[in-house]
Amino acid sequence: MIKTRITEMFGVETPLIMGGMTGVGYAPLVAAVANAGALGFITAHHSQSAEELHKEIQRCKDLTDKPFGVNLTLLPSLNPIPYDEYRRAIIESGIKIVETAGRAPVDHLPDFKANGVKVIHKCTSVRHSVSAVKHGVDVISIDGFECAGHPGEDDIGLIVLLPATVDAIGDVPVIASGGMADGRSLAAALMLGADGVNMGTRFMATQECAIHENVKRKIVENTERDTLLTNRTLRNTSRVARNAVSEEVVKIQQDPTKTIEDVRHLVAGVRGRTNVLGQGDTDGGIWTVGQSQGLIHDIPTCKDMVANIMRQAEDVLQKNARRVAVTA
Repeated sequence: MIKTRITEMFGVETPLIMGGMTGVGYAPLVAAVANAGALGFITAHHSQSAEELHKEIQRCKDLTDKPFGVNLTLLPSLNPIPYDEYRRAIIESGIKIVETAGRAPVDHLPDFKANGVKVIHKCTSVRHSVSAVKHGVDVISIDGFECAGHPGEDDIGLIVLLPATVDAIGDVPVIASGGMADGRSLAAALMLGADGVNMGTRFMATQECAIHENVKRKIVENTERDTLLTNRTLRNTSRVARNAVSEEVVKIQQDPTKTIEDVRHLVAGVRGRTNVLGQGDTDGGIWTVGQSQGLIHDIPTCKDMVANIMRQAEDVLQKNARRVAVTA
Protein backbone atom coordinates (compact mmCIF):
# COMPACT_ATOMS: atom_id res chain seq x y z
CA MET A 1 0.00 0.00 0.00
CA ILE A 2 1.34 3.43 -0.99
CA LYS A 3 0.58 6.28 1.39
CA THR A 4 1.55 9.89 0.67
CA ARG A 5 0.65 13.36 1.88
CA ILE A 6 -2.06 13.40 -0.79
CA THR A 7 -3.76 10.25 0.50
CA GLU A 8 -3.55 11.58 4.06
CA MET A 9 -4.69 15.12 3.23
CA PHE A 10 -7.75 14.05 1.24
CA GLY A 11 -8.63 10.74 2.90
CA VAL A 12 -8.32 8.69 -0.28
CA GLU A 13 -6.95 5.17 -0.64
CA THR A 14 -4.53 5.85 -3.50
CA PRO A 15 -2.49 8.83 -4.77
CA LEU A 16 -4.26 8.70 -8.14
CA ILE A 17 -6.26 11.71 -9.31
CA MET A 18 -8.62 12.38 -12.19
CA GLY A 19 -8.64 16.13 -12.62
CA GLY A 20 -11.48 18.10 -14.14
CA MET A 21 -12.10 17.48 -17.86
CA THR A 22 -14.61 19.35 -20.00
CA GLY A 23 -17.10 16.97 -21.56
CA VAL A 24 -15.90 14.15 -19.31
CA GLY A 25 -16.05 15.07 -15.61
CA TYR A 26 -19.66 14.22 -14.79
CA ALA A 27 -20.96 12.69 -11.57
CA PRO A 28 -21.17 9.00 -12.63
CA LEU A 29 -17.52 8.85 -13.71
CA VAL A 30 -16.33 10.89 -10.73
CA ALA A 31 -18.21 8.54 -8.38
CA ALA A 32 -16.71 5.49 -10.09
CA VAL A 33 -13.24 7.00 -9.66
CA ALA A 34 -13.94 7.68 -5.98
CA ASN A 35 -15.32 4.19 -5.37
CA ALA A 36 -12.15 2.78 -6.94
CA GLY A 37 -10.06 4.57 -4.31
CA ALA A 38 -8.87 7.51 -6.38
CA LEU A 39 -9.80 11.21 -6.29
CA GLY A 40 -12.04 12.58 -9.05
CA PHE A 41 -13.31 16.06 -9.88
CA ILE A 42 -16.65 17.23 -11.23
CA THR A 43 -16.19 19.93 -13.88
CA ALA A 44 -18.08 23.01 -12.68
CA HIS A 45 -18.34 24.49 -16.20
CA HIS A 46 -20.81 21.78 -17.16
CA SER A 47 -23.35 23.54 -14.96
CA GLN A 48 -24.99 26.81 -15.99
CA SER A 49 -25.78 27.94 -12.45
CA ALA A 50 -25.18 27.26 -8.76
CA GLU A 51 -28.39 25.24 -8.66
CA GLU A 52 -27.22 22.96 -11.47
CA LEU A 53 -23.85 22.44 -9.79
CA HIS A 54 -25.65 21.66 -6.50
CA LYS A 55 -27.60 18.95 -8.31
CA GLU A 56 -24.51 17.47 -9.98
CA ILE A 57 -22.67 17.33 -6.64
CA GLN A 58 -25.68 15.66 -5.01
CA ARG A 59 -25.90 13.19 -7.89
CA CYS A 60 -22.31 12.20 -7.17
CA LYS A 61 -22.98 11.93 -3.43
CA ASP A 62 -25.85 9.57 -4.20
CA LEU A 63 -23.37 7.27 -5.97
CA THR A 64 -20.45 7.34 -3.53
CA ASP A 65 -19.61 8.05 0.09
CA LYS A 66 -15.93 8.58 -0.77
CA PRO A 67 -14.19 11.96 -1.15
CA PHE A 68 -14.40 13.85 -4.45
CA GLY A 69 -13.92 17.43 -5.54
CA VAL A 70 -14.92 20.12 -8.03
CA ASN A 71 -12.78 21.71 -10.75
CA LEU A 72 -12.85 25.46 -11.41
CA THR A 73 -10.92 26.49 -14.51
CA LEU A 74 -10.35 30.24 -14.35
CA LEU A 75 -9.81 31.41 -17.91
CA PRO A 76 -10.96 34.42 -19.97
CA SER A 77 -14.27 33.78 -21.70
CA LEU A 78 -16.40 35.52 -24.30
CA ASN A 79 -19.44 34.75 -22.15
CA PRO A 80 -19.53 35.55 -18.41
CA ILE A 81 -18.92 32.51 -16.20
CA PRO A 82 -20.70 32.48 -12.80
CA TYR A 83 -17.60 31.76 -10.73
CA ASP A 84 -19.00 33.31 -7.56
CA GLU A 85 -22.09 31.11 -7.89
CA TYR A 86 -19.94 28.04 -8.42
CA ARG A 87 -17.93 28.87 -5.29
CA ARG A 88 -21.11 29.30 -3.27
CA ALA A 89 -22.47 25.95 -4.48
CA ILE A 90 -19.20 24.18 -3.65
CA ILE A 91 -19.14 25.54 -0.12
CA GLU A 92 -22.85 25.02 0.56
CA SER A 93 -22.63 21.44 -0.74
CA GLY A 94 -19.91 20.62 1.77
CA ILE A 95 -17.21 19.93 -0.83
CA LYS A 96 -13.76 20.15 0.78
CA ILE A 97 -11.49 19.75 -2.25
CA VAL A 98 -11.26 22.11 -5.23
CA GLU A 99 -8.96 21.96 -8.23
CA THR A 100 -8.29 25.30 -9.92
CA ALA A 101 -6.51 25.99 -13.20
CA GLY A 102 -5.76 29.00 -15.35
CA ARG A 103 -5.08 32.15 -13.36
CA ALA A 104 -4.31 32.03 -9.64
CA PRO A 105 -7.53 31.72 -7.59
CA VAL A 106 -6.76 34.75 -5.42
CA ASP A 107 -10.36 35.99 -5.29
CA HIS A 108 -11.70 32.56 -4.28
CA LEU A 109 -9.12 31.55 -1.67
CA PRO A 110 -10.46 33.59 1.29
CA ASP A 111 -13.91 31.96 1.16
CA PHE A 112 -12.46 28.52 0.53
CA LYS A 113 -10.00 28.87 3.41
CA ALA A 114 -12.71 30.13 5.76
CA ASN A 115 -14.79 27.04 5.00
CA GLY A 116 -12.03 24.43 5.26
CA VAL A 117 -11.75 23.80 1.51
CA LYS A 118 -8.33 22.60 0.29
CA VAL A 119 -7.23 24.02 -3.06
CA ILE A 120 -5.12 22.19 -5.64
CA HIS A 121 -3.86 24.63 -8.28
CA LYS A 122 -2.72 23.36 -11.66
CA CYS A 123 0.31 25.09 -13.19
CA THR A 124 2.54 24.61 -16.21
CA SER A 125 5.69 26.31 -14.92
CA VAL A 126 7.87 26.57 -11.83
CA ARG A 127 7.42 30.34 -11.59
CA HIS A 128 3.63 30.10 -11.61
CA SER A 129 3.78 27.35 -8.99
CA VAL A 130 5.87 29.54 -6.70
CA SER A 131 3.42 32.41 -7.16
CA ALA A 132 0.39 30.19 -6.43
CA VAL A 133 1.98 28.91 -3.23
CA LYS A 134 2.63 32.49 -2.10
CA HIS A 135 -1.07 33.19 -2.64
CA GLY A 136 -1.92 30.29 -0.32
CA VAL A 137 -2.93 27.24 -2.37
CA ASP A 138 -2.53 23.92 -0.55
CA VAL A 139 -1.22 21.69 -3.37
CA ILE A 140 0.40 22.24 -6.76
CA SER A 141 -0.50 20.03 -9.73
CA ILE A 142 2.30 20.53 -12.25
CA ASP A 143 1.52 19.89 -15.92
CA GLY A 144 4.37 18.72 -18.13
CA PHE A 145 4.57 19.33 -21.88
CA GLU A 146 3.17 15.83 -22.51
CA CYS A 147 -0.25 16.70 -21.11
CA ALA A 148 -3.57 16.97 -22.91
CA GLY A 149 -5.09 20.40 -23.24
CA HIS A 150 -2.99 23.44 -22.30
CA PRO A 151 0.71 22.67 -21.61
CA GLY A 152 1.74 26.32 -21.35
CA GLU A 153 4.31 27.93 -23.61
CA ASP A 154 7.62 26.77 -22.08
CA ASP A 155 7.70 23.24 -23.58
CA ILE A 156 9.27 21.62 -20.50
CA GLY A 157 8.81 17.87 -20.08
CA LEU A 158 7.68 16.49 -16.75
CA ILE A 159 10.94 14.67 -15.95
CA VAL A 160 12.58 18.10 -15.54
CA LEU A 161 9.55 20.20 -14.57
CA LEU A 162 8.44 17.95 -11.70
CA PRO A 163 11.63 17.88 -9.59
CA ALA A 164 12.31 21.54 -10.40
CA THR A 165 8.88 22.41 -8.99
CA VAL A 166 9.38 20.20 -5.94
CA ASP A 167 12.68 21.97 -5.24
CA ALA A 168 11.15 25.42 -5.66
CA ILE A 169 8.06 25.25 -3.46
CA GLY A 170 9.36 23.66 -0.27
CA ASP A 171 6.97 21.57 1.80
CA VAL A 172 3.87 22.03 -0.37
CA PRO A 173 2.76 18.67 -1.89
CA VAL A 174 3.06 18.31 -5.66
CA ILE A 175 0.94 16.23 -8.04
CA ALA A 176 2.57 15.09 -11.30
CA SER A 177 0.46 15.62 -14.41
CA GLY A 178 1.18 14.96 -18.08
CA GLY A 179 2.22 11.59 -19.48
CA MET A 180 0.94 9.66 -16.46
CA ALA A 181 -0.90 6.46 -17.40
CA ASP A 182 0.31 3.41 -15.48
CA GLY A 183 2.07 2.10 -12.38
CA ARG A 184 5.50 2.90 -13.78
CA SER A 185 4.37 6.53 -14.17
CA LEU A 186 3.31 6.62 -10.52
CA ALA A 187 6.54 4.99 -9.29
CA ALA A 188 8.66 7.40 -11.32
CA ALA A 189 6.71 10.44 -10.12
CA LEU A 190 7.08 9.38 -6.49
CA MET A 191 10.83 9.02 -6.96
CA LEU A 192 10.98 12.53 -8.43
CA GLY A 193 9.27 13.98 -5.37
CA ALA A 194 5.57 13.93 -6.19
CA ASP A 195 2.91 12.86 -3.70
CA GLY A 196 0.45 11.78 -6.38
CA VAL A 197 -0.27 11.71 -10.10
CA ASN A 198 -3.01 13.21 -12.20
CA MET A 199 -4.34 11.08 -15.07
CA GLY A 200 -6.78 12.46 -17.61
CA THR A 201 -6.46 10.52 -20.84
CA ARG A 202 -6.15 7.24 -18.92
CA PHE A 203 -9.51 7.82 -17.18
CA MET A 204 -11.15 8.69 -20.51
CA ALA A 205 -10.45 5.13 -21.67
CA THR A 206 -12.53 3.46 -18.96
CA GLN A 207 -15.88 1.72 -19.12
CA GLU A 208 -17.61 4.28 -16.89
CA CYS A 209 -16.53 7.30 -18.93
CA ALA A 210 -19.58 8.54 -20.87
CA ILE A 211 -17.74 9.54 -24.05
CA HIS A 212 -18.42 7.55 -27.24
CA GLU A 213 -16.81 4.11 -27.52
CA ASN A 214 -15.19 5.14 -30.82
CA VAL A 215 -13.14 7.72 -28.94
CA LYS A 216 -12.03 5.22 -26.32
CA ARG A 217 -11.00 2.76 -29.03
CA LYS A 218 -9.14 5.54 -30.86
CA ILE A 219 -7.14 6.30 -27.71
CA VAL A 220 -6.15 2.63 -27.49
CA GLU A 221 -5.30 2.53 -31.20
CA ASN A 222 -3.26 5.75 -31.19
CA THR A 223 0.43 6.03 -30.33
CA GLU A 224 2.30 8.73 -28.46
CA ARG A 225 2.86 10.45 -31.83
CA ASP A 226 -0.84 10.95 -32.54
CA THR A 227 -1.29 14.40 -31.03
CA LEU A 228 -0.81 17.88 -32.45
CA LEU A 229 -0.22 21.31 -30.91
CA THR A 230 -2.70 23.95 -32.04
CA ASN A 231 -2.80 27.71 -31.38
CA ARG A 232 0.97 27.97 -30.94
CA THR A 233 1.10 31.26 -32.84
CA LEU A 234 -1.62 32.63 -30.56
CA ARG A 235 0.38 31.68 -27.44
CA ASN A 236 -2.56 29.60 -26.27
CA THR A 237 -1.14 26.19 -27.10
CA SER A 238 -3.38 23.16 -26.84
CA ARG A 239 -2.45 19.50 -27.28
CA VAL A 240 -5.19 17.66 -29.14
CA ALA A 241 -5.71 14.43 -31.02
CA ARG A 242 -4.25 14.24 -34.50
CA ASN A 243 -7.17 14.13 -36.92
CA ALA A 244 -8.47 15.84 -40.06
CA VAL A 245 -9.61 18.96 -38.20
CA SER A 246 -6.49 19.49 -36.07
CA GLU A 247 -4.27 18.97 -39.14
CA GLU A 248 -6.26 21.67 -40.96
CA VAL A 249 -5.89 24.05 -37.99
CA VAL A 250 -2.13 23.51 -37.83
CA LYS A 251 -1.84 24.08 -41.59
CA ILE A 252 -3.77 27.37 -41.37
CA GLN A 253 -1.70 28.52 -38.41
CA GLN A 254 1.56 28.05 -40.25
CA ASP A 255 0.75 31.59 -41.36
CA PRO A 256 1.52 33.69 -38.24
CA THR A 257 -0.85 36.45 -39.41
CA LYS A 258 -3.88 34.21 -38.91
CA THR A 259 -6.02 34.94 -35.86
CA ILE A 260 -8.46 32.90 -33.80
CA GLU A 261 -11.21 34.06 -36.14
CA ASP A 262 -9.62 32.07 -38.97
CA VAL A 263 -9.99 28.81 -37.06
CA ARG A 264 -12.83 29.46 -34.64
CA HIS A 265 -15.26 27.28 -36.60
CA LEU A 266 -12.77 24.40 -36.44
CA VAL A 267 -11.67 24.60 -32.81
CA ALA A 268 -15.07 25.34 -31.24
CA GLY A 269 -15.45 23.22 -28.11
CA VAL A 270 -19.10 22.50 -28.77
CA ARG A 271 -18.18 20.95 -32.12
CA GLY A 272 -15.74 18.53 -30.51
CA ARG A 273 -18.07 17.65 -27.66
CA THR A 274 -21.02 17.04 -29.98
CA ASN A 275 -19.42 15.36 -32.99
CA VAL A 276 -16.56 13.52 -31.30
CA LEU A 277 -17.32 12.81 -27.65
CA GLY A 278 -21.06 12.53 -28.23
CA GLN A 279 -21.48 11.00 -31.68
CA GLY A 280 -18.17 9.18 -32.04
CA ASP A 281 -16.87 10.86 -35.19
CA THR A 282 -13.19 11.07 -34.20
CA ASP A 283 -12.50 13.34 -37.21
CA GLY A 284 -15.50 15.54 -36.47
CA GLY A 285 -13.83 18.21 -34.37
CA ILE A 286 -11.03 19.08 -31.98
CA TRP A 287 -10.68 16.85 -28.91
CA THR A 288 -7.97 16.92 -26.29
CA VAL A 289 -5.79 13.93 -25.50
CA GLY A 290 -2.29 13.48 -24.09
CA GLN A 291 0.83 11.71 -25.29
CA SER A 292 0.08 9.13 -22.60
CA GLN A 293 -2.31 7.47 -25.04
CA GLY A 294 0.78 5.63 -26.26
CA LEU A 295 0.74 3.74 -22.93
CA ILE A 296 -2.97 2.88 -22.98
CA HIS A 297 -3.92 -0.53 -24.37
CA ASP A 298 -7.29 -1.40 -22.82
CA ILE A 299 -10.63 -0.02 -21.63
CA PRO A 300 -11.10 -1.38 -18.09
CA THR A 301 -13.44 -0.42 -15.29
CA CYS A 302 -12.14 2.32 -13.01
CA LYS A 303 -11.89 -0.23 -10.20
CA ASP A 304 -9.72 -2.61 -12.22
CA MET A 305 -7.62 0.19 -13.67
CA VAL A 306 -6.80 1.72 -10.29
CA ALA A 307 -6.03 -1.69 -8.79
CA ASN A 308 -3.76 -2.59 -11.71
CA ILE A 309 -1.88 0.70 -11.55
CA MET A 310 -1.30 0.41 -7.82
CA ARG A 311 -0.20 -3.23 -8.16
CA GLN A 312 2.25 -2.35 -10.92
CA ALA A 313 3.64 0.65 -9.01
CA GLU A 314 4.25 -1.40 -5.87
CA ASP A 315 5.90 -4.14 -7.93
CA VAL A 316 8.16 -1.67 -9.75
CA LEU A 317 9.20 0.03 -6.51
CA GLN A 318 9.95 -3.26 -4.77
CA LYS A 319 11.90 -4.74 -7.69
CA ASN A 320 13.99 -1.64 -8.16
CA ALA A 321 14.70 -1.37 -4.44
CA ARG A 322 16.21 -4.85 -4.60
CA ARG A 323 18.44 -3.79 -7.51
CA VAL A 324 20.12 -1.09 -5.45
CA ALA A 325 23.07 -2.14 -3.31
CA VAL A 326 23.88 0.50 -0.71
CA THR A 327 27.42 0.36 0.66
CA ALA A 328 28.84 2.17 3.63
